[in-house]
Amino acid sequence: MRHSTGLSPVKERTDNTPPREVYADSILAAIGETPLVELDPGRESAPGTRLFAKLETVNPGGSIKDRPVARMLTQAQTEGRFADGRRLLDSSSGNAGIAYAQLGSALGLGVTLVIPANASRERLERIAAHGAEILLTDAVEGYDHAVLTARRLAEAHPERYWHCDQYSNPANWQAHYETTGEEIVHQLESAVGAPADAFIAGVGTGGTLTGVGRRLRKSNPATHIVSVIPEIFPGIEGLKPLGQPDDLVPEILDLALIDRRIEVTLDEAAAVCRELARSGLFVGPSSGAYVHAARRLAAEGQYRVLVTILSDTGERYGSTGLWRDSNIEATHNQKAEI
Repeated sequence: MRHSTGLSPVKERTDNTPPREVYADSILAAIGETPLVELDPGRESAPGTRLFAKLETVNPGGSIKDRPVARMLTQAQTEGRFADGRRLLDSSSGNAGIAYAQLGSALGLGVTLVIPANASRERLERIAAHGAEILLTDAVEGYDHAVLTARRLAEAHPERYWHCDQYSNPANWQAHYETTGEEIVHQLESAVGAPADAFIAGVGTGGTLTGVGRRLRKSNPATHIVSVIPEIFPGIEGLKPLGQPDDLVPEILDLALIDRRIEVTLDEAAAVCRELARSGLFVGPSSGAYVHAARRLAAEGQYRVLVTILSDTGERYGSTGLWRDSNIEATHNQKAEI
């Protein structure tokens, strides 16, 4: 039975158990306990270097965001945050929005999401399919504008919304400490009998880097923690560069954990995504960025066991052109001969 979300496992059903409760429990129980897969550390890596990644695409919502959203929503329910019919409100570039919409619908909660208008069509369609209300903000204004818009809405209409605010909600990083990080520790012990020498991730809300980083440091205080930094434009969806004076730094992000920052371009991330796809792993650009940075670190030869995250499925990036290349056109032009 899965316990990785920190939530109760599926309950025994009785004749008078509400169907929605049974359905919600089943979905919540399916979150977490994701596999740790081994990746090619790159041709330039030092002998004996091993690279592992948590395959978060197998969560019900297709991304790592299911973990913190499940924790935040169920905790809020317990605290009575949705009394008097208040709706859940937050900003999201997509993955958390999908988790909010999916789990909100399962739990019977109204969900309103503020999303930049340049979010991929696949993400917006998935969110809408679960019945969530979508409020789009100007893409030119960036993701921080969506965050501020959600905050203003919450302040203006406290009777209508409960603002989850994944940027400042401690349940976000706690979910990763108690589940993602805990799982990595035990999986690495089984795979190599040693803790992680280095952990590579990026910053969206800061929850993954903070929660996993703290848990890995508990097992090995020497774990080297690397933050992946995307270029400012066009950027990498879901990642913040945090290089400008007016950037909003997530409140839950523990900056003291970060030992080093590695810059990665969208082109570099996309190239790794396409390579991984041809190896059987279909993941989004943040995953490609993490693996690219991890391989650069592996080439330095200082770290034997490296671990990163494959954050989400590549299926929600078709409209962005991530998978567009000459091979597709060539395949379409081929005629089958019998």
